[in-house]
Amino acid sequence: MRGLKNVLTSFCLTGLVACAQPGAIDEINDPYEEQNRKMHELNKAVDQAVLKPVAQAYSDVVPDPMEDAVSNFANNLGMPSNVMNHLAQGEVGFAIESTGIFLVNSTVGLGGLVDVAGWNSQYAHATDFGETLAKWGLGEGAYVELPLLGPSTGRATLGKVLDRVTNPLSGLTVEQESIATAAKIGEVLSDRVEYGDVIDQTLYQSADSYSQARLFYLQSRRNQLGYQFEDEDALFEELYGSE
Repeated sequence: MRGLKNVLTSFCLTGLVACAQPGAIDEINDPYEEQNRKMHELNKAVDQAVLKPVAQAYSDVVPDPMEDAVSNFANNLGMPSNVMNHLAQGEVGFAIESTGIFLVNSTVGLGGLVDVAGWNSQYAHATDFGETLAKWGLGEGAYVELPLLGPSTGRATLGKVLDRVTNPLSGLTVEQESIATAAKIGEVLSDRVEYGDVIDQTLYQSADSYSQARLFYLQSRRNQLGYQFEDEDALFEELYGSE
């Protein structure tokens, strides 16, 4: 627990995470916009030169059933972490449900390759440590654009670190870790193709891709956490101007 406390304290002191409830839900806290925009352009370059063409090649070469199996396997690996976060949030029912899905898919579903338990239909119950921190009262913090990972916030970034540290499957062997990493990469490639139209429209067809990606991420994330923008029309007008 002391290690976890030190991590939280470190993030609070750097200002990435505000150790208090956020202000108005429609506010955008982006004090690092200049650095974020530079990182955004780097991420766009990587997407255009590497991720997008590799994802398309992966989708073209790998049969759909195998592609689905890889994504199912990757999702199943994240289920124990899902269970832990539901318990930390006091969501015992969702924790039990996620445990059942993990056990069924890990056995009958051949290690998670087959989604026998219907995890995809339960995806609304997916969670992470960032959501846990939000329910514990930790503020959203500043908006940040992470290398390769893209849009995030101070709280969500800390959540990613803690998800990694507290993952019950973190004790895998090197060989097992390699398999898990390969599966997660496959899932990323599949998602890049599946959501390609939205991603391309945001990154390459908007007047200000940085603002568009930031707004899209914050709206999606806050909606996931049960928040709502108080005045979406005003926010859009502030960012892009009235027509």
